[in-house]
Amino acid sequence: MSNLIRAELFKVRTTKTWWIMALIYLPLWGITLLFNWGQTELVARDRFGDVPAEQAEAVRAVSQPDALAANLYTNGQFLALLMVMLLGIIVVTGEFFHQTVTTTFLTTPRRSAVVLAKLAATACLALIFWLGTTGANLLAGTAILEQVGVGAQWGGAVWEAVALNGLAYLLWAFFGVGLGTLIRSQIGATVTGILLYLGGTIGALTVLAMAAIKFGDWVNNLQLLVPSLASALMITGVDIPGEPPRWAGAAVLIGYGLVSGLIGILIMRRRDIS
Repeated sequence: MSNLIRAELFKVRTTKTWWIMALIYLPLWGITLLFNWGQTELVARDRFGDVPAEQAEAVRAVSQPDALAANLYTNGQFLALLMVMLLGIIVVTGEFFHQTVTTTFLTTPRRSAVVLAKLAATACLALIFWLGTTGANLLAGTAILEQVGVGAQWGGAVWEAVALNGLAYLLWAFFGVGLGTLIRSQIGATVTGILLYLGGTIGALTVLAMAAIKFGDWVNNLQLLVPSLASALMITGVDIPGEPPRWAGAAVLIGYGLVSGLIGILIMRRRDIS
């Protein structure tokens, strides 16, 4: 299995994919950091002004130092998860795009082992991505927190948010592998993944907001069913009144990730590759 994993990592390392995605993500990370910096300034210095009574508790929760630190130390999660999902897609569909899949399965007839190796290799890539972004976030986030007078905040809740962010990276990489096995076309799977991620998130937020107005705030609990929203819930650092608890977001996302990996294995074992 270790040789298979090394082979999968070698395939990615010898293509332009990884550094192209890094070049795309870097400016997006910077833009997100600037936005979160401004948001931290507003919250830390209490520049919200008067807020409705029903929102006061939520504002107090996100104003806590742990919440501010967790937000900065997990900066760029939304777009980073999209990137690791695309990496997972490419790890699978690259075989079909470059027409090497037949050779791969002739060399290793046990298809389940190949898919597990792809999952493990994608997990390694996701962890490397997470470590890189987390290191940058810790440096930049600490500077911002000191600048606004909050302090670095190295408490347990903050590290929990950082660790859960790493878990989200892993699970979204598995989503990518699952989607790549469903749609063999690299372009088709990539476009579908982007549309589902961005369109699904925006659409879900819109529908939930409209439904909450009509049926009540309990509808907000349904955000757990949307993987990208469940991911964001995991890294808040504190439980926000009116929203599901962080552990629920993690539990739902783990379920999605396990199902995606299982689907990938079953489809690859049964599907004709000719």
